[in-house]
Amino acid sequence: MSHRYVGQSIVRNEDARLLTGHALFVDDVRLEGMLHVAFLRSDYAHAVLNSVDVSAARERPGVVAVYTAGDLGDYWKPGPLLVPPPPIEGIVFNQATQVPLAKDRVRHAGEPIAMIVAESRYIAEDALADIFVDAEPLEVVGDLERALDPDAPIIHPQLGTNLAAHVRQRHGDYDEARRSAAVVVARRFHYDRGASAAIENRAVAARWDEQAQEMTIWDTTQAPIPIRNGLAAMLGLMQSQVRVVAPFVGGGFGPKIMMFYPEEVLVPWAAMRLGRPVKWTEDRQENFYATTQERGQVHDAEMAVDAEGRILGVRDRFLHDCGAFDPYGLTVPINSQCTLLGPYDVPSYDAEFSAVFTNRTTVTPVRGAGRQHGVFVMERLLDLAARETGIDAAEIRRRNYLVQDDFPHDHKILFQDFQPLVYDSGNYRPALETALEMIGWDGWAEEKARAAAEGRRLGIGIVSYVEGTGIGPYEGARVTIEPNGRVRVATGLGTQGQGHYTAFAQIVAEALDVGVADVLVVTGDTREFNWGTGTFASRGAVVAGSACHAAATKVREKVIEVSARLLNVPESEIELVDGTARVRGQPERSMTLGELALRANPLRGGVTPGTEPGLECTAYFGPDRGSTASGVHAAVVEVDAETAMARFVRYVVVHDCGKLINPMLVEGQIQGGVAHGIGNCFFEKLHYDENGQLMNASFADYLLPTSLDVPRVGMAHRETPAPMNTLGLKGVGEAGCIPSGALFAQAVEDALSDWEIEITEIPLSPNQLFEILRSAPVRAARGETIPATMEADA
Repeated sequence: MSHRYVGQSIVRNEDARLLTGHALFVDDVRLEGMLHVAFLRSDYAHAVLNSVDVSAARERPGVVAVYTAGDLGDYWKPGPLLVPPPPIEGIVFNQATQVPLAKDRVRHAGEPIAMIVAESRYIAEDALADIFVDAEPLEVVGDLERALDPDAPIIHPQLGTNLAAHVRQRHGDYDEARRSAAVVVARRFHYDRGASAAIENRAVAARWDEQAQEMTIWDTTQAPIPIRNGLAAMLGLMQSQVRVVAPFVGGGFGPKIMMFYPEEVLVPWAAMRLGRPVKWTEDRQENFYATTQERGQVHDAEMAVDAEGRILGVRDRFLHDCGAFDPYGLTVPINSQCTLLGPYDVPSYDAEFSAVFTNRTTVTPVRGAGRQHGVFVMERLLDLAARETGIDAAEIRRRNYLVQDDFPHDHKILFQDFQPLVYDSGNYRPALETALEMIGWDGWAEEKARAAAEGRRLGIGIVSYVEGTGIGPYEGARVTIEPNGRVRVATGLGTQGQGHYTAFAQIVAEALDVGVADVLVVTGDTREFNWGTGTFASRGAVVAGSACHAAATKVREKVIEVSARLLNVPESEIELVDGTARVRGQPERSMTLGELALRANPLRGGVTPGTEPGLECTAYFGPDRGSTASGVHAAVVEVDAETAMARFVRYVVVHDCGKLINPMLVEGQIQGGVAHGIGNCFFEKLHYDENGQLMNASFADYLLPTSLDVPRVGMAHRETPAPMNTLGLKGVGEAGCIPSGALFAQAVEDALSDWEIEITEIPLSPNQLFEILRSAPVRAARGETIPATMEADA
């Protein structure tokens, strides 16, 4: 092959459609006779439903139908358990999945009670006011520890407990590690809830074709094929009768994976029942109540280290808030449990969690999917251990890294994909040294002193992480050379802005030696490709990209075989150059790929038995286990002690996602991830009151970082190829946001080193930082330790 496209920063194929407004999103779907939906949602977080009177709503002009749980008949049933619990010894798991419409009881504010279908969304929204709900409020379960009290109100009476799950995983002997330790540090850490805040809210449109007996669903899902399969079963149809299209999707981040949300289940059902197309688009307030959220954990953790700061063991006991239902199983808390180990050699580990039902919106993965919680706990413990032993924060990490001879490294616990947590490869120390150089670690004392002389408080932080990526089970791709010489790639994977149209095209273009712009990638349409899982867990490029490479390689072999036969030379004499197959050393003896595609599909004459027409192949890739990406984040933060505001002055990321397909795409993922992480650590927090009411369900109150809050991230790449796939790929989608909380905490503490403060809770809002400062003692460096006031340092 003469052109190398993998590893090049090639401009995205899809941007022209996006920038000119020609990209299709679900809300763009307009169908003749289309009806529109609005949902009546519960005002209460926990209540018994005595009755729901929809008679007045049904009489409103323009209303076509109103449905309650009682109107759904046999269609009303709890949704599927999407991810069963892994086979961990002693595991306890209590299943409670969401229902299409609440019946008898509501379990979180915003749970849908009734569905209105009308000629317009305006009419449907107006008709919501016509519905009368007779509900009897119940005591709300919001506090995780209170939820497990014997006298706590029970959210799911059939279970008799609010315990959703209990899992313990361990290796080594932590008790012995603790006895032999020079220092043991222990703290309670909080990581609170946040939203995914995608630009595009969820939306579903459906059309039932009675004559063709086919259902078409446009859905903002990250997993169109599992949604197709599930809805076909619910609707009593064959999978081949249902087509799910996930067109351009404006951000997924996890909550759009394959939830079988009530809206997703009801819209196609109504379209079939009414014989007209039906559409629902979530508004922003609904998004806060009805789209799944993440975070909400409390960790009691400790670390035992020797006198040189080397980790002897870690113990963690934590509570995980799973919200009102647990359809996504234990992915999030197991990610926390596994990611906590980070890039370090931890001889003994004892981690135990209890997942708890609460009267809040259901928790599922959101970008990072629980990994940031584990990283926060581990990195904070290391910072505390460094402080206790008098070791530099970078040095204590350096001393505890796994080294190259340790790979593959088996942590002897199970990961979320049910496979042993084995790190396939990595090289952590060079990444740390690069990050230290980029952030200016060696000259930090002088820089901080200069800033202090100017009245500025600067702090520095450096943290590490490992991310399990590229998990199975599999993805597939079909590569076809068209008679015009262009190449078509179809995969079942959905896309939400990651650049799949370009990354996959680069892989295929390099294998076939055609231009990247000549490769058309089709994703997220079950009619185009029938098999696959979905886009989540930083797996798209690794798993589907590997499938694209395998399919393209097969097509290349086919091109060589056909061209060698037609040009009457041995296959070894054929080379592919610029969209042609030619005889090596005789470029005048060549055929274009388009000509070969035509000749490979003869309309007359005989063909060799056993051969397949056309230049087309399908291939699948399924790894035994995921590949482990890693990296180091470092930042300089400036804190104003009077206003308790903080801003990132510098931010650098040294990242290793194996072989880079397109560095520009990777850098975009990291820059966006850092923005997400900064939001998580300082701006975004969902505030629930004691009645389970979300108090900041709008962007006026739920703060997102703006472009003024997010610095341009300095980046360096390292490439430690993954041995789990041919291209050496690892995932990158969540790397930017996973370590941000721990990094921010460390840097803020350094900036405020005059105070004796510890950051053990994320997100750290300006108000919370203000309260910490107000109650913290000032260090004795300038005299005796005294209680601080804001005026003391002003």
